[in-house]
Parts: sequence; C-alpha cells; structure tokens
Amino acid sequence: ESLSKHIKYLASSELEGRRSGTAGCEKAADYIIAQFKQYGVKPVGGDGFLQGFEFIAGVKQGQSTTLKAKNNGQDVEFQLAQDFQPYNFSSNGSVSGQIVLAGYGISAPGINYDDYAKIDVKDKIVMLLPFSPEGNNLNGKFGEYLAARRKALTAREHGAKAVLFISEADSLKDVRTRDDGNYTDAGIVALRISKRTANELLKSVGKNVDGLQKSGSEAGVGETITLNKVNLAISTEVVREMRKTYNVLGLIEGSDEKLKKEVIVLGAHYDHLGMGGAESLAVGAEGIHHGADDNASGTAGLLELARVLGENRQTLRRSVLFAAFSGEELGLLGSSHYVNKSPSFPLNQTVAMLNMDMIGRMKNDNLVVGGIGTSPQWKPIVEGLNKARGFVLKLQEDGYGPSDHASFYGKDIPVLFFFTGVHDDYHKPSDTADRINVVSEQAVVTLVQDITTKLAGQEARIEFTKAKVEGERRQMNSSFRVYVGSVPDYAEQVEGLKLSGVRPDSPAEKAGIKGGDIIVGLAGKTIKSVYDYTYVLQELKPNETVEIIVLRDGQKVSLQLTPTARQ
Repeated sequence: ESLSKHIKYLASSELEGRRSGTAGCEKAADYIIAQFKQYGVKPVGGDGFLQGFEFIAGVKQGQSTTLKAKNNGQDVEFQLAQDFQPYNFSSNGSVSGQIVLAGYGISAPGINYDDYAKIDVKDKIVMLLPFSPEGNNLNGKFGEYLAARRKALTAREHGAKAVLFISEADSLKDVRTRDDGNYTDAGIVALRISKRTANELLKSVGKNVDGLQKSGSEAGVGETITLNKVNLAISTEVVREMRKTYNVLGLIEGSDEKLKKEVIVLGAHYDHLGMGGAESLAVGAEGIHHGADDNASGTAGLLELARVLGENRQTLRRSVLFAAFSGEELGLLGSSHYVNKSPSFPLNQTVAMLNMDMIGRMKNDNLVVGGIGTSPQWKPIVEGLNKARGFVLKLQEDGYGPSDHASFYGKDIPVLFFFTGVHDDYHKPSDTADRINVVSEQAVVTLVQDITTKLAGQEARIEFTKAKVEGERRQMNSSFRVYVGSVPDYAEQVEGLKLSGVRPDSPAEKAGIKGGDIIVGLAGKTIKSVYDYTYVLQELKPNETVEIIVLRDGQKVSLQLTPTARQ
C-alpha cells in the first residue's frame, strides 16, 4: 500500500516528469522529506535533508550574436533565428575571414573518402552541405559521420576557425532542433545557416545549394570551392544557463557506539525526463514522461526501506544513509557530487552502497543484481538471502553501469544494483504507475532490507574487490571496433574527458591510465569532450598502438594505448 501511494504521487502529472531543476522535481524532493520525517529519519548533520548542486540546464543566445557578410563589395546582415542559429555546442567569440565550401565535411579514411583532401581550410570559415552524398541515410556508409558534432570536430582538427552547416530549410524560423542535452563547448564556432543564407553567399561563385546537392549525389563526392569574393564576420554568445537541484539525504544512526561511525548507503534517483528532451525514446511525441518505473519505483522502495528499517532501528548497529539522488538522467550528477564534493560520511567509512533503479516491472521472477564482483562476500550473501524470496537471479559482476552505484564503485566501495529489466515504456510517456507490479517490487525491497540488516548488524565489514568484467564488453556501443575500458565521469564539466575509473586488466589500465585523469588527446587529435573521444575511438583499429595524452595533477602525461578487439 505504501509503495503504491508513493509511486502514484511521484509519477503523477502534477510533478510533470520530475526533470532536475524544475518545480516538479522540487515537489518530489519535498515529498521525500515529508516521508523521512514521518518515519523518524533524521537530517544529516546541520545541513538539513537537502544537498544542493548546480548544473548546466540549457543554453540561450546572448545579445552579441551576429552574422554579417561583405559579398562582392555589398554589406549583408543576417537575422538570428531566421537566417542563422549557433549550435548549443558552439564556442563563443568573434571570427572573420574567407569561406571555403568543404563538400559535406566528412573525413573518413576507413571508407576512402575525404572532403578535405584537396583543400586547405586552416584559419578559414568552412561551409558544409547537408548530410552526405547519400543524403541522410543513417544506415549507409556515411551513417556514422553525419553528426554535426563530429563534422565540427573534423573541421576543427583541420584548422578551421568556424563551421557553417547548411540547412535544407529556406528559413530556420520553424525548424526545430533536437537538443542533445550536452552543452560542452566543441572548441569551434559552429552555426546552422538557412538554405537562403547559403545561396546568398554562394551566388558570388554562381552556385546554389540544390545544384551542389544534386552534383554531389551524382558524383558521390561534394564540391570544394573557395568563395574569394565573400568575407564573413561572425560573433557568437552562447550563454549556458545554470540551475540548482538537490539530493535528499536522511539518516538512521546505528545503535553501536563504535560501528555507527560506519554507514551503508541505500540509493535511488528520483529525477526523470520532465517533458522528454534528448533522452526521450518517444520520437516526435512530447508530453509528460511520468517515470513510474524509472525511477519512482526505486524511490518508493527507498521510502519503504526508511519506514521498515526505522521501525526496526535497534537491529542496525551501523548507520544507514537514505540517498535520493537528482541529476541521474543527466549523467549521474547527484551521486557524483556526493562522492566527489560532499560525502556525508567519510568514503573510507562507507561499507557499501545498494542502488535501486527500475525495480517495478519484473517478468518471470527475474531480478538483475549488478556489482556482485565488487566484494567476495556478495554472492553468498545475496544467494543465501534470496532463498526466502525465490527470485531467478541474473548476477552481473561489474560495479560500473548506467546508474548511481557507479559513482561509489569508482571510489572503491562495494556496490549492488537492483534492476528488473528494460521494457517498451522505458523513457516514454507511457511509463505510468498503473503498469507497476507492486507485489513483486515489495519482494525486491524486502530482499534489499534483508541485505541491509545483515550488513548493518554483523561485526566485520565486507571487503572490496575490483570486478572482473570479461565477457561483458558486448554491451558496448556496436559502432566501436575496439575496447579500451575507460569509464567517463559525465558529471564533471571540464575541457577534455575526465574518467571516473578504468576497468581491471583493460587496455586503459595496462596503458597506465587512472581514474581522475582527463583525456585531452588521442591518436593525434585534440579531445575536448566525450563526443570527441567517442568519434576518435570509432576510428581506432584493434591492436594498433596510439598515443593518449592525459592531464594528471595539472600536468600532461603521454601514454601508449593499445586497444583490443571489441567482443
């Protein structure tokens, strides 16, 4: 009954999908606090229940964003949002100079294609035709090269100081751009321009976009042209908007004078997708994403554990911290903030972290339990206590993964991750409360309760081990030919890619790469974001050694990385 009540409220339309930094998310936090108080769960220290942190929630255009051209001696000024629009990932600044049409902006040695082969774009402004010679065919040979960010990286690495992406629309006024949710500066000024704007620039060489697309499709390669009679001046001011959101933390103090200084963290994220956005899988369908299973189910489980353990607190010799994290959907922001910036207990006094994420849609009694390999004691504990529950356990070794336990595993803390599986309503508005199997969820919560009670009551704390994940590499993105074993820290806004850790016995570990390193170069290319890293990884070949440059304690360190074949 309690579980059902919690899920119905948290997944209700009133909370509008609980997106981090919104009023709906704050209402969810207020609800969690009210339940903690009712169950006798106390604030941690003198800071209350809330642990706030800021994040980049979006971008807007500043006052100084302009695009002007001198075309055959005539001055032309273009209109923001109609003729041109900076990308969310654009750098800020003012650039001016000559324009070079660089075909489709694709450089792909692997398929023997390079729009940059016969042109020098150093210190030029590059203009690119839409998509590829095969159009917007994601399944064709150019499919993995179509992303604007990848084309921006390619232009940047060829020395261009700005890149213009031609739209197929005559005006951008009614063109809706899908926000990818990541606002990391790509290291180059990047604009989308309308077809009409492009034609205005191209008329100096007697060309137009339709003709160039037709010839590119027929020839299988884009034209490259220098627009000698055009000088372009660009100013961009992309303002990144900051918002605040909150972890909600509550404590039941242990009854043992000595052991109460140690803590078991029970966690679940309470944020979801709001009205959708880049993370939504309901393409073209906006609306409230209720997030009943993801993760009102885990949050309700956390509250039920607060209630039950609160009633039996005399059995808890160690302290138990109840952590409802925000920002999980944006890259584990809340749990990363907790472990890196503001842990309520010293991390070396944190015995274990048990995470519940999507525990409400069980099928055939199957329960996934991740992190089994992070302590030698986990398997006998989980299997032993499951005898009373009767779940068909799907045990996974890895302590990393796409939820908040990964932040704790990166700090050498034993973790468990409870999950009942993906379903067709995942990240869609149809993930509603009426689809939750409350009976099976209650049984999952009872198993987590049993494990917590055992950990909190026994004299010795469990040991930590690095999990062996051989055989789980198949879960990686299928566009990668290679395996490296690096684990990105998506919460850190840095220039480059910060790592939260590396997998044991992986090529990354063998190269000497460590958690906390910031990757700034790979295979001769500059790395400014996770996107850059991803695109360069896609070009690497198994067993070919490349240089990787990391920042470690403020110093650049050059290492030799030999990726292996992806299994």
